[in-house]
Amino acid sequence: MGEIIKERILNKSKNSTQLVYRWHAIYTRSKYEKRVYNLLLEHNIESFLPLVRTVKQWSDRKKKVTEPLVKSYVFVKVSEKEYYDAVNIGGAVCYVRFEGKAAVIPEWQIETMKKILETETSFELTTEKFAPGEQVLIKVGAMAGYQGEVIRTTKGDRKLILRIGELGFAMELELGLDKVEKV
Repeated sequence: MGEIIKERILNKSKNSTQLVYRWHAIYTRSKYEKRVYNLLLEHNIESFLPLVRTVKQWSDRKKKVTEPLVKSYVFVKVSEKEYYDAVNIGGAVCYVRFEGKAAVIPEWQIETMKKILETETSFELTTEKFAPGEQVLIKVGAMAGYQGEVIRTTKGDRKLILRIGELGFAMELELGLDKVEKV
């Protein structure tokens, strides 16, 4: 019995020295995303700044520019050891918080964002929330112009199940949030 307790104590001490790295979002000063990202890399802190190429229009010219996908955010993968070092970088304001704690972003969400950006798939970010029963207009695809009713949201509110009644029968479609707008 003494050996089992000793083994548990040894396992506990081994686990306590292991650092757990998690993704978090750091809120930055306006237009400081690239500076904060570069400073994080200089401090050997794993970070991710999703960038997209867009065309900006000025009064006298158009220019292709690279800008952050999510304004004022840089994603960092840190353990407790680097937690404060990351947020104390010049230009970083604070961690994005949920219920008083720095929000943890699942690894798969960061990986998905990276894959989408690598494949250059066309997409649009939206903070729009849709509730069951709401009427929406389909903006793109073969069903563009049709209205539908939101039956439910799926995959963590990233997709909608719509009922299209205008066709004379109910047809359920699964569409991304960027493919519809509220009526």
